[in-house]
Amino acid sequence: MKTHSSKLYWIVYAILMLLLITTVGLAFVDFGREINNSIAFIIAIMKGLLIVLFFMHVKWEKWVTWFFAGAGFLWLGIMFVLTATDYVTRNHPQGDCPRGEPVFVSQHQ
Repeated sequence: MKTHSSKLYWIVYAILMLLLITTVGLAFVDFGREINNSIAFIIAIMKGLLIVLFFMHVKWEKWVTWFFAGAGFLWLGIMFVLTATDYVTRNHPQGDCPRGEPVFVSQHQ
């Protein structure tokens, strides 16, 4: 296994901290629900990729490691799709908000 300088890890750490600050900063800006969620999701993917590639050393490994790392993410994607499918196809009681947000009394009157 190759050894890498600590400078590389500090650079990746600094990028992760900048992405964290960006996430927190953008949480206070209202672009609308879908856009805010999309931005947060994209930043989370970038942070996850940095962690997997550098701190888990996948970047410097053979194709077999890439294959099994990809299989893990494929399985995670399958779990997200199955969970979302279950949630979307549920019967919600009449008057209940399907998004899980609170329904205030004044809306029913």
